[in-house]
Amino acid sequence: MSAKLTLDGREVLFEEGETIYEIARRSKKDVPTLCYDDRLDPLGACRLCVVELEGARNPVASCTTMATDGMVVRTSTEAIEKHRKTLTELVVSENPRGVEIDPLRGMASQELALLAVRYEADGSRFEGATSGRSRKDDPNPMILRDYDQCISCYRCVRVCAEQEGDYAISVENRGFQTRITTEFAGFLEDSACTFCGQCVQTCPTGALGDLRALQNADVPGEIEKTRSICPYCGVGCSVDILSKDDKLVGVQPAMDGPANEGALCVKGQFAWEWVQHDDRLKTPLVRKDGELVPASWDEAFERAAEGFRGVEAKHGRHAIYAVASGRAPHESAYSVQKFVRAGFGTNYIDNCSRA
Repeated sequence: MSAKLTLDGREVLFEEGETIYEIARRSKKDVPTLCYDDRLDPLGACRLCVVELEGARNPVASCTTMATDGMVVRTSTEAIEKHRKTLTELVVSENPRGVEIDPLRGMASQELALLAVRYEADGSRFEGATSGRSRKDDPNPMILRDYDQCISCYRCVRVCAEQEGDYAISVENRGFQTRITTEFAGFLEDSACTFCGQCVQTCPTGALGDLRALQNADVPGEIEKTRSICPYCGVGCSVDILSKDDKLVGVQPAMDGPANEGALCVKGQFAWEWVQHDDRLKTPLVRKDGELVPASWDEAFERAAEGFRGVEAKHGRHAIYAVASGRAPHESAYSVQKFVRAGFGTNYIDNCSRA
């Protein structure tokens, strides 16, 4: 059932169950937040999304306040912007000086860095004690744990629990002693972590980073994003490929991907370096005198055809069996089964994705 409220002087329709933040964002209002992620239940911890609500004594967190019919809301007033600036300065003071925009660390939006620029917050106003201790001793080769940059938004903890169901990381202590940790404060590889990378993608500060991508931070050129499909299995997860010129420098899950909605497995997230590995074949190889030597595609196809014909002639058609790769597109899988069923008249065909 539709209702309406007044948002910055304009009447806006909404559906029951929507929050003020959802309505404001749909109405193209620039309401900042650091603890909000579409995939997670609203928490209202950072308070940056506060708005003025007529009749309310204090500003309210728009992400946790349900809209009701007849509300009058103001998203950007002088008092609200001053409030957000102070909150941003407080948050930035938790970090070392110099919050920088780096699209290879965490989400490409780099929420905290952009807010620090927007509100000219360098942390000096509230400089003092800080929380978070980095785990640079963690030997895992995939996820950077730079907790000096942590602002205790708990998005990483919540996405691990709410989206993955792993509960591999949690929060210990309170105040300036707050830490993001694993059980018994151990390494990620000794925890329930599946290295899906969702904690990296939700982190707004760069406290968690993709180590594989960070290794390419110094590669010259501007980062370009290209939408593609992960090649590792038949699910069809959407990914955004990060590249500089002709070099692949990272992979991020597509937040609007219909099959994955911002999720990837460890292979899809981190195992992409094979694309440009020095050992990757660039031309077909055939065996001659016991050695593999480069060949043309025509020669390679002819040698393969001879092999199939030879097996069929010697052992019969049921001696030929095919397994299609889960990393191949649907067209290739179709071609493989057609090759076996039409070419040899059997159903001896399977696909590794089935398991």
